[in-house]
Amino acid sequence: MPIALRFAARSDVGLGSKKRNEDSGYASNTMLVLADGMGGHAAGDIASSTVVGQIVPLDGDDVGADDVLDQLADRIHLANEKLRSEMDADPTREGMGTTLIVLMKAGRQLAMANIGDSRAYQLRDGKFTQITKDHSFVQSLLDSGRITPDEAVHHPQRSLVTRVLTGRENDVPDLSLREARIGDRFLLCSDGLSDYVGGRTIEEIFTSGKPIDRVADELIEIALKASTLDNVTVVVGEVADSDELDLSSKPAVVGAAVAHGVTEAVPVRDQTPAEKARALSREVSDDEDEETEEHSGAQLAEDGPRRRGRFYAAIAALVVLAALAVAAIWGWTWSQSQYFVKDSGGRVTIHQGVDGGFGPLELSHVEEKTDIPTADLPEFWRTKVKAGLEASSDSEAAATVERLRAEMVKCLAASPNGSECKQ
Repeated sequence: MPIALRFAARSDVGLGSKKRNEDSGYASNTMLVLADGMGGHAAGDIASSTVVGQIVPLDGDDVGADDVLDQLADRIHLANEKLRSEMDADPTREGMGTTLIVLMKAGRQLAMANIGDSRAYQLRDGKFTQITKDHSFVQSLLDSGRITPDEAVHHPQRSLVTRVLTGRENDVPDLSLREARIGDRFLLCSDGLSDYVGGRTIEEIFTSGKPIDRVADELIEIALKASTLDNVTVVVGEVADSDELDLSSKPAVVGAAVAHGVTEAVPVRDQTPAEKARALSREVSDDEDEETEEHSGAQLAEDGPRRRGRFYAAIAALVVLAALAVAAIWGWTWSQSQYFVKDSGGRVTIHQGVDGGFGPLELSHVEEKTDIPTADLPEFWRTKVKAGLEASSDSEAAATVERLRAEMVKCLAASPNGSECKQ
């Protein structure tokens, strides 16, 4: 009997400091794709949407099991080359990268590709298992026996990846071919879910027997309740008899893939209660703003003749105020073109503006709080970060962060259990 996939995909920017969604997701009757972009200022959203956009053309191809892995590997290689060309064309994107998971139907089997620390799970006959292996620093510690599985769950470096798509030649994914049975369910998720929600909780929701649309909604909701500071994306598929499905249904596209036009075929779905509440709140806020604008134009009436000297004095004062305003605007604009990297709350943080203030006015704000603990840097760099490292652009700040990340990884790798840096 021919098979196909019921599917659902959801994504949320999360509750952290990220202003844009760097995850991308895609789901159809024959393909599930998830990519978690990284790079901050170096355009993680561009990375994930670019790669998904390169993978999607395989969707719908009648690819047999004999050559599906070769075709999938070739397509991922092209996607990685596209990343390289994007960075060559725009140096501000240097350093961007993305994880990737693909599940693709091939006859009665599923081809899978995985690189990075996004995860795929399978539910079969009531048994819930992780079917991908993280390409991460913590996984390497587990493999070498330096830490236990329980220690891995709360390890401070659990978000450090060791292999992702970055446009380099050695960015090669794991490839496998899996049997597909009617009733099998698959979950693809970014670490915005797996880093903030316990495995047992994810399993309870996924094995509840609810329709996959509702399962996807509940996974996003539980991540937000857990105060995920990262973007969170889930892509869910269920193997079914293709004769029971509407194969003309449009693919689901979420996250950065929507913003960057991977496809316009975004399915319409009912809003969740939380989304309805947020939409209502925005409508009320917009109405209040409009009402304020309508009543804010109070008119000043003339209260009698004024002496000519007072008139000219007023004009002079206005000229001075205008000059001061222009100077203030120019100074503020200049300050906001500057960046610096500094400790904030124990994390390496990128700030936009200049370090300092003018009276009660702060001349900077947090642009991105990274996953790098300041305490895990070698002493030399720890001192530098606490004092602040200036950068002339967002790309220079991002490059500084990547340098600090490399120094941290080297320091941690030399420590006994990979969790403390004493240099």
